[in-house]
Amino acid sequence: MKKSKFLSILSLAVMGFFLVQCTSDLEIPDPIAGPPGQDGVDGIDGIDGEDGTASCIACHSNTAREPIIASFSVSMHGVGTTFARGASPNCAQCHGNAGYIDYLAFGAVDTAGYANPMPINCTTCHDKHSTFDFENDGFDYALRNIDPVTLVIDGTTVIDFGGSSNNCITCHQPRNSYVIPAENGTGKYVITSTRFGPHHGPQATVLEGIMGANIAGSEGYPGVGSATHRTGSSCVECHMGPSSDTNEGLHSWNPTADACIACHPNGTPDEIGGFTSDFETLGQLLTQVVGEEYEEDVDGNPVFDIDGNPVGNGTPVVGIIINGRSQTGIFTTAEAQAAWNYMTALEDQSKGIHNPAYIRALLKNSIEALQD
Repeated sequence: MKKSKFLSILSLAVMGFFLVQCTSDLEIPDPIAGPPGQDGVDGIDGIDGEDGTASCIACHSNTAREPIIASFSVSMHGVGTTFARGASPNCAQCHGNAGYIDYLAFGAVDTAGYANPMPINCTTCHDKHSTFDFENDGFDYALRNIDPVTLVIDGTTVIDFGGSSNNCITCHQPRNSYVIPAENGTGKYVITSTRFGPHHGPQATVLEGIMGANIAGSEGYPGVGSATHRTGSSCVECHMGPSSDTNEGLHSWNPTADACIACHPNGTPDEIGGFTSDFETLGQLLTQVVGEEYEEDVDGNPVFDIDGNPVGNGTPVVGIIINGRSQTGIFTTAEAQAAWNYMTALEDQSKGIHNPAYIRALLKNSIEALQD
């Protein structure tokens, strides 16, 4: 009986021990808080900062976008009819949205071409800002390219118009399909395409004063990059001026009168002096040039003799340029150079205004070469 009582007491003691262990982790209640202390003195209000979105709203608002969209809709970029060529790998670099983007991103377009190409639109030229520190880094307008451009015609010449205007050079330069005629020892030049010349886009090279066929003559050639429009203006300043008329300036790329009269107080010039006369004279002379058809190999390419001279088949070719298109055949180097310069003036489309001294020299010296 005593032993049983002892075991009962021992069991209670052990249980008490475990209970103590199980409850020892319980949180001890906080002491009762006293009354709140006295409020401190209010601090001085800070100065309101600038609205963080102000610089964004300047461009990214309906007020800013509506004139851009309206002016773009009347531009050749917006209404041009050549965007179907954006499907071709030979043309996609400048004639379609995807080709242009690929060219800038990878240095080449898709060799397979593009099905159902999109025309040029906002995202063709604009992507994302390279910086938001516009005050120190300048505005890049989220343009895909503001860096200097290496020309495709030779792969080595670099033009830097600075900032936004560099985006224009990407397309407004001669394509690399045709070689500028130069003396090669034979005195002959073979034209194999009806598209001979700086195809459609020599505006940048004319402004820079390069990539013409600089025939020697009575008219001197200006220094490279010395044209006033090159040194004192830019593509953007002349072609994208502010305007309340969406048919000019902005994204129409039609120069405004105000963009010109600051330097031309007597009014906006339509062409350089004597351009129409010289251009027409050169064009007429080129229709009178007589060349010769070339012999073709099995692949349709010109045949050359052992000394590198093109081989003709005796059939005359009358006219090296007819109605703005070249004829294929063998011509003298001087004739081909004059034709190149005519096509440069034609394709530039500024009637000499981009670089008056350079265009005047190209036309006059070409006329002299054909009249000798």
